[in-house]
Amino acid sequence: MSTFDEIRRIRLEKVKSLRQLGINPYPSQSQKDYSNAQVIEKYDTLADSKVHITGRVISWREHGQLIFCHLLDQSGKLQVFIKKADLSPTSQENQTIGATDLKLIDIGDFIQVYGTVGKSIKGEISVFPGDIKILSKAIRSLPEKWSGLQDPEIIFRRRYLDLVMNPERKELFIRKSKFWELNRQFLQDHGFIEVETPIMELVTGGADAKPFITHHHALDQDFYLRISSELFQKRLIGGGFEKIFTLGPNFRNEGIDDEHLQEYYQCEWYWAYADYHQNMDLVEELYKFIANNLYHQTTFTRGQHTFDLSVKWPRISYADLIKKRFAVDIFNSSEEEIITILKQQHIDTAGLSNRARIVDNLWKIVRQEISGPIFVIDEPKFTSPLAKSRPDDETITERFHCIIAGSELGNGYSELNDPVDQLDRFRDQQKNRDSGDEESQMMDIDFIEMLEYGMPPTSGWGHSERVFWFLENITAREGTLFPQMKYELTDETVNTYHLPVKPSKSKK
Repeated sequence: MSTFDEIRRIRLEKVKSLRQLGINPYPSQSQKDYSNAQVIEKYDTLADSKVHITGRVISWREHGQLIFCHLLDQSGKLQVFIKKADLSPTSQENQTIGATDLKLIDIGDFIQVYGTVGKSIKGEISVFPGDIKILSKAIRSLPEKWSGLQDPEIIFRRRYLDLVMNPERKELFIRKSKFWELNRQFLQDHGFIEVETPIMELVTGGADAKPFITHHHALDQDFYLRISSELFQKRLIGGGFEKIFTLGPNFRNEGIDDEHLQEYYQCEWYWAYADYHQNMDLVEELYKFIANNLYHQTTFTRGQHTFDLSVKWPRISYADLIKKRFAVDIFNSSEEEIITILKQQHIDTAGLSNRARIVDNLWKIVRQEISGPIFVIDEPKFTSPLAKSRPDDETITERFHCIIAGSELGNGYSELNDPVDQLDRFRDQQKNRDSGDEESQMMDIDFIEMLEYGMPPTSGWGHSERVFWFLENITAREGTLFPQMKYELTDETVNTYHLPVKPSKSKK
């Protein structure tokens, strides 16, 4: 029998022993008067008073009749100084664990302590218990070393264990919650209303991306998981809303890397009677607002890039940046010329079936060299099927991207509201789809009909949680509590639960 199996067997025996004593190892009720941090922060007020505290046992040191234990809750750890003589006895009626049965408590268990706040001989703020109750008996032991988990497989597959062993990691996700809170606060302070839009769509659009497909059994019809909330929000603008936003998950069936996951959160807004110049001002103000209120700084580093959000963000032409880098005119140079450059840059050109995809791959090389922050503006019409053309040049659109640390951290434009022009562009996109480009946008006739009823001049914008990842200088999976992973079972799991999966096909 392995060490794991033996430890698990012993702990299961302890569960049995607790039940034989009339103690429920998994009660539904508990009491918590203060967090661990509050006991420490309010020590001057709480000293010599009695409190209920709760948490996970993360250390246990016995010295004769004394036990030094630390409990961990969301706020941090707190010492429990157990004097066996002061404990009330094991009691089925009171569900307490007395001194003679403390051996049934292990590191990893959740317990409730009722005792007096004081300080140990060494001056550490502690709770001196009179009653101890078990709240949840842990069957598996925590990793031996409390130095933190480093294995990404464990971190991402067992995030709950990562958060126990690396409690400071919770602070990252608390900041992420604050990041979205600040997005909401900023937009609401600027008069925007949060709206809900469908996640399952009959026709998906709003971005160049391959969608996920699911089946709606009641309607017996396939639906797409949304890649953007754009087209439904613009329907609401057509219906009379003027400042709206959504915040929620999008899904794109693309590759996994340090900047991309298939499921991620995005903030997207639409602003009637505004153009892309006004929208750029708003985006710049938002990013500075987040930096100052969440991090209290505006200068950040991501990889080899360092950027300062406090500056006035330049607005530079998309075509000019490419021409300066590769001496190529994206409007007049042949596709063969551009493909030759891509090959020289060791880019796989297989499957690049239209000019939009060819130019986009060239642009991705250029943007990786830009630290920013800058706005890239005036993108070509052939890469921007939903953006309004400039009145002085039909080949260029009023579209903009925010470029920071070599990546696009948001996308916006003056929205196309000419139904005839939009229908022509959808038809061009459909031709690309028919030629094998799965990322080209779909024909959305209902959206065209909405435009024919009329939609006012509008500018929209969307940014994802990638902004947060970049400000934190972490990868997509590091910044996501439960990132998508390929399903795998360890040999240990298969054998422990006698699963019908051969260990040779599981992960060791």
